[in-house]
Amino acid sequence: MILETVGTALELAVFGLLALVTVFFAIFVVIAKDVVRAGLALIMCMFGVAGLYILLNAQFLGIIQVLVYIGAIGVLILFAVMLTKRELGGGSRAY
Repeated sequence: MILETVGTALELAVFGLLALVTVFFAIFVVIAKDVVRAGLALIMCMFGVAGLYILLNAQFLGIIQVLVYIGAIGVLILFAVMLTKRELGGGSRAY
């Protein structure tokens, strides 16, 4: 009886933590000014969603979330880094 209550409380705490992390990183995706940081925050948000799927006994969806979506976002970050133009050095040049 007590173990059921502790297990339920622990499951609720993990669910709340995953939901809080997912919402935090989702907001960070929207407000990030750098493409790479937004992409990394989106990866963390997707990890939170995958954790929620696994917690809700949908393990297949959680694994697919990690393999497909996080892999796709990794490729998105790779293309964002390759295709954005940024000057090397960042400072003003003195001739």
